[in-house]
Amino acid sequence: MSGLTENNSSLNQDFRRHLLKFTEKTFDWDAFPSNRGFADLERAQMRFIGSGGSPKVNDSETLKPEHFTLSLIYKHPGKYAACHAHEIEEAFLVLDGVLTVGWEEDGVVVEAPLGPKDMILNAREIPHGFRNAGVTPVTMSVLVGVGKPLPPRYLYHPKDVDADLAASFGARDGQVLRVDPEGQHPLQRMMAHYVVRYDEQPTEWTAAGFGRKIYVGEGGAPPSTARKEMFLIPPGTGVKPYTRTCEEAWLVLDGHITVGWEEDGKTIERQIGPKDVFVSPAGRTRYFRNDEANAATVFVAIGSPLAGDPDYQPITT
Repeated sequence: MSGLTENNSSLNQDFRRHLLKFTEKTFDWDAFPSNRGFADLERAQMRFIGSGGSPKVNDSETLKPEHFTLSLIYKHPGKYAACHAHEIEEAFLVLDGVLTVGWEEDGVVVEAPLGPKDMILNAREIPHGFRNAGVTPVTMSVLVGVGKPLPPRYLYHPKDVDADLAASFGARDGQVLRVDPEGQHPLQRMMAHYVVRYDEQPTEWTAAGFGRKIYVGEGGAPPSTARKEMFLIPPGTGVKPYTRTCEEAWLVLDGHITVGWEEDGKTIERQIGPKDVFVSPAGRTRYFRNDEANAATVFVAIGSPLAGDPDYQPITT
């Protein structure tokens, strides 16, 4: 099967609400009012689930959040985000470009450069900022680990401190270190536990024929509110319908997959591609498969920190 099937009107309407196409969304260049008047802080946000760190909580074009929010951020070269902290964890996944993330503690900043498919889980209450120090734009996904996060708490915003200090995320006297699991500063070692690099994560191949890289959870960054994984789905691979006791969001990074729901023996499905998002609520029976000639890569957010996976069963032909 392919495309939408009109065999259940209520299922069809609910399915459509939970499928968010990148080409049908727009970037909001005024998502963060605190950046107004500061050209170096310019960035755009595309909201899929909830508002993320933006105060625009009443956006009717986004899905209501449960255990996490999901948005995209677009940032031009040379722009940065001022150092701030949250009461909850916040994950940055790089889709395009090279992003530099800095953590600050008492005037010392530890930085980590991240490339495509690399991620950092910014721990709760850790001051952090990010910049595009490259020559190409950065597109990144931001997942905040609560449905309705509090406004960010800024520590080094250019409206409050010297512009150079703000641009360095609060580093004083050139105290900038690189993330290092064996570094001398405790913040270097701590940050290393929260940086996940695609090329360094092992791939676990399931009995259903697709691979998994654990980003947040056992074998990845420490889980607090939501687990995160990368699915590697070869051509011709898919899973039979399964359920979870929490919501699950799929963000396509590469390739195309067919996603679907099943209810009372009836199904509805559609193919999605890069930067599209599909969300299955708790208890909803869902499935996916790759009908294309090329492999697909999908980032998965699971609305629980607890271990436990479905018994993925391969589609048999």
